[in-house]
Amino acid sequence: MPLFRFPPADVAYLDAWVLFLIYYVALFAGVFAFAHAVTQRAEAYQAAERMTKPAWMGITGGGALALLLFSLNGAGGMFWLIGVTAVSVYLVDVRPRLIEVQRGPRW
Repeated sequence: MPLFRFPPADVAYLDAWVLFLIYYVALFAGVFAFAHAVTQRAEAYQAAERMTKPAWMGITGGGALALLLFSLNGAGGMFWLIGVTAVSVYLVDVRPRLIEVQRGPRW
């Protein structure tokens, strides 16, 4: 007997598996964003013309905490979405700019 059995009758649970996967990917991204914010130099945030290091540590830490405490389909779904948004802004906007500033000019 196979370990995981996924016949067509179990397709009704596909949405639960997708939400489960989204939850853990977002949680990993939140922890990664917080760890990245902690390990960067404070001067890099100023050079990148973004908010200060403590502000981003608070935003990403709060976002990671919201992702940890609340689930996507539970009563705290709104807080979960706020956490995902905060972490996503850091990963998409701030992190690339910090890396670019610390690396220096390319040419």
